[in-house]
Amino acid sequence: MTYQNYSLKQLQQIDAAHHLHPFTDHKELREAGSRVITHANGPFIYDSEGTELLDGMAGLWCVNIGYGREELAEAAYAQMKELPYYNSFFKCSTPTPVLLSKKLAEIAPDNVNQVFYGSSGSEANDTALRLVRHYWVLEGKPEKNRVISRKMAYHGSTIAGTSLGGMDAMHKQLNGAVPNIVHVMMPYAYELALPGESDHDFGLRAAKSVEDAILEAGADKVAAFIGEPVMGAGGVKIPPASYWPEVQRICRKYDVLLMLDEVITGYGRTGEWFAAQTFGIEPDTITTAKALTSGYQPLSALLVGDRITATLVEKGGEFNHGYTYSGHPVACAVALKNLELIEQEGLVDRVKNDTGPYFAKALQERIAGHELVGEVRSIGLMGAIEIVKDKATKERFLPSGSAAVVVRDHAIANGMMLRATGDTMILSPPLIWTRDTIDMACDRIAKALDLAQADLRKR
Repeated sequence: MTYQNYSLKQLQQIDAAHHLHPFTDHKELREAGSRVITHANGPFIYDSEGTELLDGMAGLWCVNIGYGREELAEAAYAQMKELPYYNSFFKCSTPTPVLLSKKLAEIAPDNVNQVFYGSSGSEANDTALRLVRHYWVLEGKPEKNRVISRKMAYHGSTIAGTSLGGMDAMHKQLNGAVPNIVHVMMPYAYELALPGESDHDFGLRAAKSVEDAILEAGADKVAAFIGEPVMGAGGVKIPPASYWPEVQRICRKYDVLLMLDEVITGYGRTGEWFAAQTFGIEPDTITTAKALTSGYQPLSALLVGDRITATLVEKGGEFNHGYTYSGHPVACAVALKNLELIEQEGLVDRVKNDTGPYFAKALQERIAGHELVGEVRSIGLMGAIEIVKDKATKERFLPSGSAAVVVRDHAIANGMMLRATGDTMILSPPLIWTRDTIDMACDRIAKALDLAQADLRKR
């Protein structure tokens, strides 16, 4: 590759001169210089200096099938030779999005049978918002347009995605969100449960905040509730078992659509094809992306339930929305092959019955007892480690998030790529991880915690 003609310093200088990164303090980045990842294989990534890192984040929640899969490259190449691109506008289609839509309908919840394509989870959530509001207009209820979301939710970085999400810093920078979106409490028992409150009761109380928001606005004004089955970028916040059944009951009671954001949890992450199946949810829309192609191509798929589809077909009229790359034939070819490999290799069942339970046990037995750890939690191959100053009181280090960054930096320095979100370390590894890989990860995380604890004591 041409990058091999450049030194790390040269690449960093060019990067600083021309490349604006997402979610980055660019002053800080220019002072430190980028880490340049050059290649990857299986569960490992490698930087320009040859450093091997066990990837605990599957890239960015997406490389479920692992790195270096020639089958996906070959699928892309074959499709590029046959038909590199054509659009889905003007009553046209191409074979791969047609076949991918059939496959997605087969693995999705029973009431979900239609697909709308984009290139990112953010685009998919834009589409979901547009579609839900359009649905209620077709139903003769244009005033039913309020959407309820949650604090600390993440639904993408577009204007609509940021507005749907519950990240205060993103709202502040947006300086003017999409109207008629409100945010209620998140189901985060570790910090929000009352003294003596059971997980079950907390889950019901968190769900009641959705009902309270519906009643405050009036059910005739509320279009939908949107939520991640497990809050990902907000810190892998796993709701109590009582939460989602109660949310679903509330939505049905008040005739409010249920929108699931499975950009992170879709395609095997929780031990089912979709977390909707893990939690027993029957959604009206499911937003997906990331692991749909294992990140090998940019592609998103908004899965649409039968209720919405029936109205679109029966009422007619143009849905004035779409993207140049909706149903891109190459991306869809890669997705088809990716899903085929996940199925052939039994990765979803492996997460459910083997690596997921082993991952949970390993975190509890090897990480939870550390003095810096307030709680560990996981579902499937998705986990969180809460970093605290005091285990008993749950007191955090100040400023907020500073200690988790110390842990993250030690982890990376010791061959483990982790992400720090606030005071939480989060993991979302490739689904190809084995028990041996999980043991390796725990060794490196434990070492990072020890080194971070020594640093924090000095401070």
